[in-house]
Amino acid sequence: MDALQPNDVAVFAAIGDPLRRALFDAVRASDSPLSRADAAAAAGVPRSTAATHLDRLVDAGLLAVEFRRLSGRTGPGAGRPAKLYRMAPVERLGSLPERHYELAAELLAASADAADREGIPVRDALATQARQAGAAIATTHATLTSALAACGYEPSADGDGGLHLENCPFHALARRHTELICGANLELVRGIADATGDDRGVALEPRAGHCCVAIRPRGAEPAA
Repeated sequence: MDALQPNDVAVFAAIGDPLRRALFDAVRASDSPLSRADAAAAAGVPRSTAATHLDRLVDAGLLAVEFRRLSGRTGPGAGRPAKLYRMAPVERLGSLPERHYELAAELLAASADAADREGIPVRDALATQARQAGAAIATTHATLTSALAACGYEPSADGDGGLHLENCPFHALARRHTELICGANLELVRGIADATGDDRGVALEPRAGHCCVAIRPRGAEPAA
């Protein structure tokens, strides 16, 4: 089965990094495109550091690039054009608490295609697509916690070596299609956990107002 490609979910991983978020916010708040130096100054980091993260935001489709001579001069001796960053000309949905319905739509569409192509139930295809998407998200994060935070789950330690997920990125869908979406949610988090090498158990543990998934030390997960 074809997996979701990393670029399909890169936006969630990219914006979850605090430094990249600061650079993104600086560009978004500016009335004109920002140079690397200006963006670095706004975020309080060295220019070389800002350059790497700005280009990551470009790769994720959140920022766009243009080149312009800031001096206004032309011709020989005018110098090289500066690389400037501006908001990409695409719409990105946003909400508070954080929701990621684009990711859910991508998973469901990919699953429908896979189910038709391979002659398997859509739910089976969705489980595989969700786990593969989780693995793709995890490629840019060193830990399960940072990857979950990037996806909007708002992970918090439960005091017993596990994690509560305080927010469901697919809240409205989960309320209307609980079994389907919570099952996909479970596989997405399992994919992230496996790819980050976290050996804790991932299980459904519904709590009102929170994500249906929880992370527990092995042996402490609720019975299936």
